Amino acid sequence: MKAPSAAARKPGKAKPKAKGTSRASKPRKSATKSRSTPTPGEIANPASRLIDQRISELEGWRGEALGRMRALILEADPEMTEEWKWGGPVWSHHGIVCTGEAYTKAVKLTFARGARIPDPSRLFNSSLEGSTRRAIDIREGEKVDAAAFKALVRAAVAQNGGSKAGAKAKPGPSAAKPTKAPKGEQGPVVLLSGGNPQIAKADGDAPVQAYISAMPGWKRDVGKRLDALIVGAVPNVRKAVKWNSPLYGIEGQGWFLGIHVFTHYVKVTFFRGSGLRPLPPGPSKDKNTRYLDIHEGEELDEAQVAAWVKQAAALPGWVPGRS
Repeated sequence: MKAPSAAARKPGKAKPKAKGTSRASKPRKSATKSRSTPTPGEIANPASRLIDQRISELEGWRGEALGRMRALILEADPEMTEEWKWGGPVWSHHGIVCTGEAYTKAVKLTFARGARIPDPSRLFNSSLEGSTRRAIDIREGEKVDAAAFKALVRAAVAQNGGSKAGAKAKPGPSAAKPTKAPKGEQGPVVLLSGGNPQIAKADGDAPVQAYISAMPGWKRDVGKRLDALIVGAVPNVRKAVKWNSPLYGIEGQGWFLGIHVFTHYVKVTFFRGSGLRPLPPGPSKDKNTRYLDIHEGEELDEAQVAAWVKQAAALPGWVPGRS
């Protein structure tokens, strides 16, 4: 048998790199104690890594404030999409929910449709004169009430979904599109930014298959091939969908691989890829992580992918909350 090649991709039809709001990545050391390691979604989504970098660069009370508010936003709505626009973080769900900006004396969270959102706790304290936006300015030493803020975020998401019965949400920058639901699933599957399927967090094979069935076009076949390769190489593999990404791991050892859809390619993330030989071709700002990007028309070296999967499964996996 031919020995595995140094890269799992064989030359095929060239494809341009995707352009979008989240196509560059930078590392950071977390500004908050609760997040010492990037989540799989952050590793797969370069916009999240840019937000990491911004928080790290701010340091001090501003970095802590932005990091805390970001965590509350994601807690309030686990299906929130993180984007990088206009030089700063943007959080979207069926349209923009809010943006995060840092100034010398304040961290500002601007809600795109804040004027239409009920604010019984009166958190909005800036941009009050307009008919559309509202903002929260957080100054040094101030802390926003967590429960009230999360309620505000949920109200903003509901507002984006339309306030009238039967009203359709206006498409936002995340370009969420409903697609036909996989057999046995209820309702449409939404495609998020880059065409990545939005699947509720769950353990087991079923949510992974729902994700694969919702992958658009040629990417669906790639997803099926990858899933079959992984199961063939590691029969006792553990599966789940978290952060809108299928994850593969070993029970008690953490996750060793994740999959995420982007506009022009499917990204395979080896969370401990730096320990694989030969190294997967895609570098990462995270020293432990390596990537394999699969584009349309490229021939997949299945023997090499299977070899990487076996190696990765034998290493200690990635466990959320640990380095």
